[in-house]
Amino acid sequence: MTESEQLIDFPIQSEVTLEPPAEWARLRRQSPVTGVRMASGDVASLVTRYEDVKKVLSDPRFNRPTHNKKAARVSDNESGGVFNSEMSATLPQTGEGHLRWRRTLNKWFTAKRMAKMRPGMEAMAGRLVDDMVKGGHPADLKAALAFPLPVWVICDMLGVPDADRDRFAHWSDVMLTMTRNSDDEVGLAQAEFREYMAGHIAEKRARPGDDLLSELITGGDEMWTDGMLVATGQALLIAGHETTANMIGKMVAMLLADRTRWERLLENPALVRTAVEEALRFDANAGLGMLRFIEEDIELSGTVVPTGTTVVCSMAAANRDEEAFEGAAEMDLGRTPNPHLSFGAGIHSCLGQALARTELQVALEVLLRKLPTLELAVPAEDLRRLEGLIVGGLQQVPVRW
Repeated sequence: MTESEQLIDFPIQSEVTLEPPAEWARLRRQSPVTGVRMASGDVASLVTRYEDVKKVLSDPRFNRPTHNKKAARVSDNESGGVFNSEMSATLPQTGEGHLRWRRTLNKWFTAKRMAKMRPGMEAMAGRLVDDMVKGGHPADLKAALAFPLPVWVICDMLGVPDADRDRFAHWSDVMLTMTRNSDDEVGLAQAEFREYMAGHIAEKRARPGDDLLSELITGGDEMWTDGMLVATGQALLIAGHETTANMIGKMVAMLLADRTRWERLLENPALVRTAVEEALRFDANAGLGMLRFIEEDIELSGTVVPTGTTVVCSMAAANRDEEAFEGAAEMDLGRTPNPHLSFGAGIHSCLGQALARTELQVALEVLLRKLPTLELAVPAEDLRRLEGLIVGGLQQVPVRW
């Protein structure tokens, strides 16, 4: 990027909630590596082409910019946001430490374990939908199903009472702030969340249960200090509900915005799995994307990105790349293969992607079965995005049936 180039404010906003910014297509064609100004005022380089995003995310030399004082900060407050939090600093982000952390947790997120958990998810989703119906319509699908389902699942996995879900949601939102919260609010949320989780870890040490944190505590691995356990519990609670809750709402909104999509799934429920993958690819409100700190020069689309650059990888923009997906601008519920980048790529790809996929499939299957007449209660263009957070979502998903 030269000094004469004008910086783009990031994130780039779309005029239509469920549609991508028109700027994405222009950037992929003309400026696939472009300078952007983050909410903090710091400068980063935005990457929008599929191959470039995949290349950066898959390269083990480049890591998350956690607590790297040379990296661009995300948030407009002095803390810099979740990437500069105590939680992020505690968790190993690179090398063997990170791989060891992932390997230990991976067995809790295998396809085999998801299959075992699936009947419980289906039963809970069914109860939530029934409760929504009893309450009458219009109803907010996000509040009734999309939020409580993944919270219940991750709380069950961690042995944490899901009755505290409103507290988790508040702490998560504040820690994921980009422009919404002050330094004092962020500091208070981090302290309260840390204290809560420390108390939970102490309780599990005294009385272990059949849950992930108890297994880590009793496993005898010296890696799992109290600090590591607290940070891991925080990270899993935030990641385990925030993005999936938002994605359930966005997926249903996308399918109902053009009701021929919903009708196609009613006619052929076998398409649920590919429909979920296509919703993940098609999501235009995925949030910030993934950041990498470049510690040696790398060439992307003919541009040399110099060492010391913070690169913002827009998986959502990459997922609309016509060079990677035929008919990328169309939502094809039967699309296969579908190598979207919504869960990232490489050693930092989403640890809980099997869990997220299962929850999305379960939510969609239960809704199709129980509420075939489901429809949006407002025009799609009246849906409103979440603002000020690094994750993307809708404020509400009003529905009727």
